[in-house]
Amino acid sequence: MRLLRILGKFTGRESGVTFIETVVALAILGVIAVTFLNGLTTTSKSVFIADEHTTAESLAQSQMEWVKNASYSYNATTYSSAPIPSGKDYLNYSTLITAEPLRSPDDGIQKITVTIKRSDKGVTILEGYKADR
Repeated sequence: MRLLRILGKFTGRESGVTFIETVVALAILGVIAVTFLNGLTTTSKSVFIADEHTTAESLAQSQMEWVKNASYSYNATTYSSAPIPSGKDYLNYSTLITAEPLRSPDDGIQKITVTIKRSDKGVTILEGYKADR
């Protein structure tokens, strides 16, 4: 009986949520929301960068194949690049293909470097070799 009177005193005084409790709850909710949004932003940037690198690597591979299938040009310093696809995935991409003979004079083997840029910022570089067969 005495226990019920003591509990009644405590429960009778607390009839609602205090202002301090509300502020603390909102602060905790705000911290959780900021952390969640920061995670979404980071994930979004990571997906964009991964997509950019994948597109650039695919483009570099196709450019390298284009050069290897082109006729061999002795003492060449550059080769023309293949047309870049016109889809939205390839906007602002450009290619630069350079050639360097392994020996001087050129004995029929060149080191080919394919540089892929997006908006004049280097994304990837692919190196390979071309032989006069």
